[in-house]
Amino acid sequence: MLTTNQEKTMDTLSARTKVGVQDCVLLEDYKSMQAFVDNLQKRFREDLIYTYIGPVLISVNPYRTLNIYNDRIVALYQNVGFYEVPPHIYAIANTAYRSIVTEFRDQCVLISGESGAGKTEATKKILHYIAASCPHTVKVDQVKKRLLQSNPILEAFGNAKTTRNDNSSRFGKYMDIQFSIKGHPVGGHILNYLLEKSRIVNQTTGERNFHIFYQLLASGDRKLLDHLRLHKDPNSYAILCKGQCISVNTIDDAAEFGEMRKAMEICEIKESDQMELFTVVAAVMHLGNMKFASERGGSADVMNKVPVEIVSQLLGCKEEKLLRGLLNRTIDVRGEKVVTPLTKEQAIHARDALAKGIYDRLFSWLVKRINDSLGAKEDEEVKPVMGLLDIYGFEVFLHNSFEQFCINYCNEKLQQLFITLTLKSEQDEYINEGIEWEPVQFFNNKIICDLIDAKPVGIMAILDEECLRPGDATDFTFLEKLADTFGTHPHFVCHATAEYQIRRTLKQDEFRILHYAGDVTYKLRGFMDKNNDLLFRNLKEVISESKNRVSSDCFPKEEICADNKKRPVTAGSQFRTSLAELMDILMSKQPCYVRCIKPNNNKRAYTFDERLVRHQVTYLGLLENVRLRRAGFAYRRPYEVFFRRYKCLSKETWPVFHGTARHGTQLLVKYLPMKEDDFRLGETKIFIRLPETLFAIEDVLQESRNRFASIIQCCFRAYYYRQKFLKMKWAAVIIAAHWRSYLARQELKRRKRAALCIRKFVKGFINRHNELCPENKAFIHHMRINYIRRLRDRLPTSFLDDAWPPTHPFMETTARLLQKMHRKNLIRKYCLQLKKDRKRMRQLEQKLIAHELFKGNKEGYENSIPEPFRTSRLSKSQEIMLNNVFIANVKQRKEAIRYVSQVLKYNRNGYGSRRRILVVTDKASYILSRYNYKLRDKIFHKNLKAITTSELSDDFFVLHTNSSERNNNRIYNKGDIILRSGHVIEAIVKIAVAAKKLRAVEIAREGSITHNMINGKQGLIEFIRGSKHHVTIGKAGELRVVAPTGYTSDREAIYI
Repeated sequence: MLTTNQEKTMDTLSARTKVGVQDCVLLEDYKSMQAFVDNLQKRFREDLIYTYIGPVLISVNPYRTLNIYNDRIVALYQNVGFYEVPPHIYAIANTAYRSIVTEFRDQCVLISGESGAGKTEATKKILHYIAASCPHTVKVDQVKKRLLQSNPILEAFGNAKTTRNDNSSRFGKYMDIQFSIKGHPVGGHILNYLLEKSRIVNQTTGERNFHIFYQLLASGDRKLLDHLRLHKDPNSYAILCKGQCISVNTIDDAAEFGEMRKAMEICEIKESDQMELFTVVAAVMHLGNMKFASERGGSADVMNKVPVEIVSQLLGCKEEKLLRGLLNRTIDVRGEKVVTPLTKEQAIHARDALAKGIYDRLFSWLVKRINDSLGAKEDEEVKPVMGLLDIYGFEVFLHNSFEQFCINYCNEKLQQLFITLTLKSEQDEYINEGIEWEPVQFFNNKIICDLIDAKPVGIMAILDEECLRPGDATDFTFLEKLADTFGTHPHFVCHATAEYQIRRTLKQDEFRILHYAGDVTYKLRGFMDKNNDLLFRNLKEVISESKNRVSSDCFPKEEICADNKKRPVTAGSQFRTSLAELMDILMSKQPCYVRCIKPNNNKRAYTFDERLVRHQVTYLGLLENVRLRRAGFAYRRPYEVFFRRYKCLSKETWPVFHGTARHGTQLLVKYLPMKEDDFRLGETKIFIRLPETLFAIEDVLQESRNRFASIIQCCFRAYYYRQKFLKMKWAAVIIAAHWRSYLARQELKRRKRAALCIRKFVKGFINRHNELCPENKAFIHHMRINYIRRLRDRLPTSFLDDAWPPTHPFMETTARLLQKMHRKNLIRKYCLQLKKDRKRMRQLEQKLIAHELFKGNKEGYENSIPEPFRTSRLSKSQEIMLNNVFIANVKQRKEAIRYVSQVLKYNRNGYGSRRRILVVTDKASYILSRYNYKLRDKIFHKNLKAITTSELSDDFFVLHTNSSERNNNRIYNKGDIILRSGHVIEAIVKIAVAAKKLRAVEIAREGSITHNMINGKQGLIEFIRGSKHHVTIGKAGELRVVAPTGYTSDREAIYI
């Protein structure tokens, strides 16, 4: 059942008159591109970025943060039907997750769109929903954390700033999330496709290299940079400044480097492996600084050997071998090795191939390590999986090369898969519901896929043949073969075979493919080199002998030995094989689709470029999808949903109906404005052919609701005001009666009280000179009050004045006490006037408190007496951080700081120590992180039960808190706080004075302190005398503190 809030948001049909339609299948002019784009634009302007095409979700990137991903929204989409709530990425995630849990079927979510459309963010939102929806256990939380934290690592090494997107994924990613039978995520696996390794050596103007290079330089870790022989300025490295874009306003490289390292720790990448990983990254940067010159004989030589020396030192390989591999090529000719010197251009190509090869394999190594941490244990019985495919969208640039050719080929295969699975899904639904299937006419792009990957006469097959055949093969010989083979193909055009009008738009080194999404012209230059992408064998041997474990793992010696026995595999063949495997994976799963669209090229919020959106709608095939969906019945819903919504339109079904939803629907359709051919009744659903029919039903429903509302409102108002009138009449009578009774009783009491008062004072006046007795007690009390009032105006103004106003004999004792108190008060005022230095007086007061608390109770107290108490023990830089973080963001406006000091905080579990900042205010004590001054613990003084320290000379103290009052807020539900301070006497006095709980200070006399831990457990701190300070963990898990006799003044250094 839906809650009230969920029912308010599930009205998806009435939205057509408000903000477009939520399902584009219901568009009246569904064949019109303008109507489709207008619907997206209307919803975009109202922050409705999600729209359906049947089960397909369209997501428009808002380029700003929307409050539609919080816990309340997650709860709204849990355990509800797909169409019962508005379109959202969570609806797709919920549908896939529910199918895994209830049907035990493998799922996959295909996320596509061009760079900057929000594919990576959509993947993150799906992972967030899965993490929030799954049960919480220690093991499950660990897996969820690793799945989420794999993103910062892959984005650092695989994402880059492009002209279209500041955080563009330059690789394809397919992630499998493995689930247990109970629906718990137990593991995962990531596959990466076609990393854009050419970006390592070349970037377009306005673009950057991969994020990791800039993050490493911006890390601020001087020791790390010195170890890697790096400078902080990216302009010092050739591969980082070719795009003339070093920094990005929307990216904080230093902060993201820190997040990436934390993510590596969560994914079990050790510190030593991280250092070797960064060493390889640094080696790639230094490799790009190598420059070559031509010798007299045409051979190449290194202009500056410093980069060669640095690279060899970082990788742990011999400098001579590395230099020889960069300047020469070794070829096996009939069992003999022939060394051929390289020209300058060949040496540059070898250097670039080495840099690309190292980084490409480094990225694959990193993905493998993440997969090792995500791997599920062998004891899991069955693992249904949810696949997330975040892959590049169709790309059309001014200059399209081999990379765009592979990417667009991938999108052709995905479109073919999408059409196949969509038609199969439609056909299966019709068959299951017992409705006749009507064949749908559509464009089958198999002809384009065969043009590219058919064997042995596809474009890729011909490209591989040209790359591997002996002889002088060039890009132009490859184009000639394409022209001879595909000159008459309807989807292939080149300059040699095209008609005159088309030939004018093509250069001689270009060819054009008529893709399903549009025509793309490819620049032929570089196709052969990028497909070969060969790294010389002697360079592989050098890297395989590296002492750096990461680089040697990337280039295993077994592979080099095998290279001599097999034909080299081209980049195109590798990509085609990987893509075929991906298609097999996707075909084996039930698919869900997310189509991402970016509204403008400038990454601006509230900007919708119709021309750009039209282009994306075309190449994503969204109108084709609408047409396929509308080829049969536009609207289909389960009987339960349809009947619950429209049952009020028939007298036979309203207000109460005891039959089944299907029987009710059969009765209901007789009263709806539909012809027999407008709908079909299936086994579990009703199918309506045209949106106009559905809208007509909606109009009737709206009219009925208005009529019902008027009737209900009229009847309710009559009943409400009738009851209100009767209540008011009855209340007026009761109030009047009670009020008159009350006034009479009050008058009687007043008169009786007056008579007794007069009698009492008359008797008192008569007996005023007698001893105190009941008859004169009240009268004498009255005289005393009058005496005090008269005395107020006649008091002495100086404590030197002994005069005192005369009094009655029975007031003499009171007069003496008042005279003494008044004299003390005058003396006190006089002393306060002399106390000009208030800080010193406060110092003396606190010293006096310390004396009363610790004199004879704690060893080493006498040594603390000469040292003045201070309100802050922080350096100037720390004071600045405190002002910028704590005072600006945490401290309340009316809250005053009483004391600040550096302390060591010991965890309750394991007693691990952390350096912290103790801040004491007049309301609470705060424990801050030493490094970023973020809040770690907060103790309200009202919850402080006791402050305990030992009687020895140690510097430990424990803040005991009332944990039962802190369960409502998780940040405080951590038990008692164990602190260690170099000024323990000062810290305890400051906290006790600020909390106004001097009596809460306790001295442990039994050599130990018991403290509360999480979940009601208790821990023990044992104090022992010894020769010097040190802290250990006992065999029973207790914290053992050894304190020497006396006081050591140098222990403050522990906390700095």
